[in-house]
Amino acid sequence: MSVEALLDACQQVLMNYRRCGLMRYSLTTAKDSAAIRQMCERLQVNTVCEDSPGEKVHRNELGADPSNSIRAIQSSVDGQVVQSSQGNQIVSVMPSPGQWTLPVLGDVQRQERFVGLKQEIQNCRACSHIVPYRQQIVFGEGPLAPTVCFMGEAPGADEDRTGRPFVGKAGQLLTKIIEAMKLKRDEVFILNALKCRPPQNRTPVQEEIDHCHHFVATQLNVLQPKYIVCLGAVAVRSLLGGSQSIGQLRGRFYDYGGAKVLVTYHPSYLLRNESAKKLVWADMQILMRELGLN
Repeated sequence: MSVEALLDACQQVLMNYRRCGLMRYSLTTAKDSAAIRQMCERLQVNTVCEDSPGEKVHRNELGADPSNSIRAIQSSVDGQVVQSSQGNQIVSVMPSPGQWTLPVLGDVQRQERFVGLKQEIQNCRACSHIVPYRQQIVFGEGPLAPTVCFMGEAPGADEDRTGRPFVGKAGQLLTKIIEAMKLKRDEVFILNALKCRPPQNRTPVQEEIDHCHHFVATQLNVLQPKYIVCLGAVAVRSLLGGSQSIGQLRGRFYDYGGAKVLVTYHPSYLLRNESAKKLVWADMQILMRELGLN
């Protein structure tokens, strides 16, 4: 494997650690030699593999070929299904954190964690072009031990003004969808992939999604929902990665932490495309069957 290929692989591995909430591995230092050594230690690889006719592949203590791990991660980054669970139709688009890394917390402990997390988000200056523009952060709202989380893209003008997620026209439609599922809005937790409103309500870029991912991953780790509904492409890119479209991903569950993830269109898309409402409702019926609400 050439040096450039190794560096590229390390970048992709570090991106996945970042998405899993392991922030100590910073994507911005992927080309630093110390970061590469850290990555090799993490994979239990002692030396770099070299491409040659008599190539020797160094294996970790379990005898696994480290290049297989890299290839698997590369495949997942491209949005391919790399892992499946028969029966439940659960697949992983990217390496998942596995089960939740926190123990199950009580409501008081969860509230305490959220107080600290809210302050951390408030103090964040990673997106220097957004911070001066926002009125306030939009943390999310709902019960502290939810069965279902709905995750959108980013706050809009109404959300930025009120500090609450999904309160504009798209939010009103989401509330109707939730109620049509025989649930109440205050029974589910609602959050966004971004905690601040981008200027002019534009679509968030990947860098902004990555900056906020740690906050989202921590939030979900504290809440530990059984189901997460990704509303729109930005939510998908935050949790699952890859480059597949909503149309390609919808209709089945994916795995993230200890939760099953369902992908569907964002309510704002439905306001512009009435014909997509039946597709979203079909997706919600999949979740309703899981919840025993049919």
